[in-house]
This record gives sequence, C-alpha cells and structure tokens, in this order.
Amino acid sequence: QVQLVESGGGSVQAGGSLTLSCATSGYTFNTGCMGWFRQAPGKEREGVAVINSVGGTIYADSVKGRFIISRDNAKNTLYLQMTSLKPEDTAMYYCAAAWYCAGPVSPFRQNFFVYWGQGTQVTVSS
Repeated sequence: QVQLVESGGGSVQAGGSLTLSCATSGYTFNTGCMGWFRQAPGKEREGVAVINSVGGTIYADSVKGRFIISRDNAKNTLYLQMTSLKPEDTAMYYCAAAWYCAGPVSPFRQNFFVYWGQGTQVTVSS
C-alpha cells in the first residue's frame, strides 16, 4: 500500500520560510517522479514543483527563485524548501508521486500523478 504523508506546514509571516516534507512508503521512490501541488480556497489545484528520478527540477513561475524541491532517496522523502513566502502562497500543499514525469512541456499534468498525500496547510500572513 502506497502512502504519502506530508508534514511541516504552519503559519508564518510574509518573508518567512518553511520546509515541507513528504514521507513515502510502499512506492519505488528512487525511480519515480515526485511533485508538490497546492490548492488555495476557491481555486483549482496547481503545480508548484516537480523532480525526476535523477534530480531534474521544474518550477512554476510563481515560485521560481523562492522554492526548492529536493529528494532524499535513502530516506524515501521529498522536500520543499520555501523562502520569501508571500500571502498568495497560502494554500493546502500536497505531495504526489508518478511513475515518470510528464516532461517539460506540461510538467504538472495531474493525471500523471497516481498517488497523493493528504496535504499540509501553509498560511502566510501579511
């Protein structure tokens, strides 16, 4: 049974930082594609960042230069380092796993991601 469990969310002021973690089990972590998505109230879920099995990364324009996605294959864990947080980053953040990445043209195609965590809330106040 595949499980993805996010942690590390919380409330911070604008300009602050948070690091999210996603612990996985039952999944061939080191060969798959992993991603972070987020959903703000009243908005559709959107892609934030993806990382392939060899560490290649793609970011949404809204987070480039502020967020870093990384993975520790030995620990089967995915991370999202978030800095210079803005109120518009407020959302529920989800990690997701795919057997392979969709590619650079449409990296956040959600139907590629077959496993999802339950989410962790990030709230950024101004």
